[in-house]
Amino acid sequence: MVRVKRKEKLNENVGKMVLEAGLIAKKAQPGQFVIVRAKEDSERIPLTIADYDREEGTVTIIYQIVGAGTMELDTVQEGESVQDLVGPLGKASETEGLKKVAVVGGGVGCAIAYPLAKKLHSQGAEVHSVVGFRNKGLVILEKEFEAVSDKLCMMTDDGSYGQKGLVTQALEELILAGNEYDEVIAIGPLPMMKFVCLLTKKYGIKTIVSMNPIMIDGTGMCGGCRLTVGGQTKFACVDGPDFDGHEVDFDEAMHRGTMYKEFEAHAREDACRLYQKEVQ
Repeated sequence: MVRVKRKEKLNENVGKMVLEAGLIAKKAQPGQFVIVRAKEDSERIPLTIADYDREEGTVTIIYQIVGAGTMELDTVQEGESVQDLVGPLGKASETEGLKKVAVVGGGVGCAIAYPLAKKLHSQGAEVHSVVGFRNKGLVILEKEFEAVSDKLCMMTDDGSYGQKGLVTQALEELILAGNEYDEVIAIGPLPMMKFVCLLTKKYGIKTIVSMNPIMIDGTGMCGGCRLTVGGQTKFACVDGPDFDGHEVDFDEAMHRGTMYKEFEAHAREDACRLYQKEVQ
């Protein structure tokens, strides 16, 4: 059992939990993830470590309430405990030697992008952050990004906050303004990462993406998180989650991501009834 030290709503559909997990906090690095089970019979949910505090002995997770598992997770209140937490899993992001980086985050993917921007900033790199959301009500981590970014471009699809447009638009403007990036790091929905990679390939800029395919055990045993990268099969949980974005087969990844859509819809309906009762 792992105690929830703090819990916070970031917006209507996104929650944040600070968990007392000293051993994980001691080893955690940006880019790595944990697998959490809310209750004894809950599904295993892989979530990126959004932050960690080695002195406090805590790790922070940010989750979007989209399915049965995250609905159950959101019913766990501050002071209560989740059933179990496993991690840190996956390879840490490689940030050494980078002097100027554009970090691009989309939606809840910003929870993954933020710890990378924070680490790069702490290493003395110049960090330009481009973060995008559908609308103002979905914006998260703005103050956190401001604190670790030399330049922050806030984008919304509908123009209700920041600049109207897509993250690719802002990124291309930065490139055309003469910014020479050692690397672009893109994290968010698969279509967003795909189009960021198409853009950066045109300009010859190395681009790293964080992949989050269907995952079960998180140790490479089940094979559920397989991807095609550079024509080879890779497992996101042990070979990643970071990969060279110019080598990822995004179309295959998007197709695989819809395989259990009908099953997930049924599970969500069942959990929704319970969730509504517990949050009322």
